[in-house]
Amino acid sequence: MKTYVFPGQGSQKKTMGGALFDEFEELTRAADSILGYSVRELCLEDPDSRLNQTEFTQPALYVVNALSYYKRLRDGEPAPDFLAGHSLGEFNALLAAECFDFETGLRLVRKRGELMAQASEGAMAAVLNASEKEIRTILDDNGLTSVDLANYNSASQIVISGSPEDIKAARPLFQSGTHLFAPLNAGGAFHSRFMEPARQEFARFLETVELTAQKTPVISNVTARPYEDDRIKDLLAEQLTSAVRWSDSVHHLLDLGEMEFEELGHGNVLTKLINKIRRESTRPPAQEDEVTSPHRSAEELVRHWNERHPVGTRVRSTVGDYERLETATPATVLFGHRAAVYMDGYRGYFDLTEIEAIN
Repeated sequence: MKTYVFPGQGSQKKTMGGALFDEFEELTRAADSILGYSVRELCLEDPDSRLNQTEFTQPALYVVNALSYYKRLRDGEPAPDFLAGHSLGEFNALLAAECFDFETGLRLVRKRGELMAQASEGAMAAVLNASEKEIRTILDDNGLTSVDLANYNSASQIVISGSPEDIKAARPLFQSGTHLFAPLNAGGAFHSRFMEPARQEFARFLETVELTAQKTPVISNVTARPYEDDRIKDLLAEQLTSAVRWSDSVHHLLDLGEMEFEELGHGNVLTKLINKIRRESTRPPAQEDEVTSPHRSAEELVRHWNERHPVGTRVRSTVGDYERLETATPATVLFGHRAAVYMDGYRGYFDLTEIEAIN
């Protein structure tokens, strides 16, 4: 069996889409007409530095994801057995399931991006190497009860969402032992209670749109189970305030039998997460042999990194979109617990569990 997966916000990057805009000129023109600007120019050149602004990011990703899917169809690839998307990517999954056409989906995504951009008083951060129970306990014990768990990306990578003050207060709570904390450039407290006004307005907008039954099952971020056709609108609205249960969604698909995943769109964020979910669910900690396994001590991580990677190694971040990362020093243990390496071009340290070497 095969599942097509579509990435969401955070996977955007200038030059994404490439030749797809030329290959699908009619759809590109339709997108420009709906959006009121050139989506090709935004994605390939980003002349006004708007690509990372939510109201522009979401339509751009939707278009690139959609054209990537249509490219698969044009190349004669067989239809997948299931579809899934991470947050914004779920709209592309529903497009591929033929619940709406390209233009309708883009209008929905444009509205969604506008509403989410208006809810800008918020922040998000990834907490690594901590379970859901650990995170909730630490937050509750420190009075941060207004912080929500927003994305269950894997068993050891969970995103929290809340006010900027509360996310800042949470940072030192997750910088001890093996726990790591990585602020995200999200632009708001997405997938949390703070999005309730946006949810209500989006629900009203959804009522103006006609949807049809799925041709291929789509896994819902909210339930981590296939959509029921009569609940599509409700769950799309609820997605704004509910956690993205990506890990549970992948586990559900894996439980169905031998499953192949193919990521469509820009980058490989979901491919990495799926591989991480597979490893965490099948390999006991004692058998971990990854250089950056969170189960190793900081000293072990540093030793294994320095044995394999000399100064000057090119790396990529697994938790954020950073360009031209190259190690400037050997890895070292900071503050007695943090395995890290200094990056040339960034002028700061990255945790070894947040990077991977580029071969």
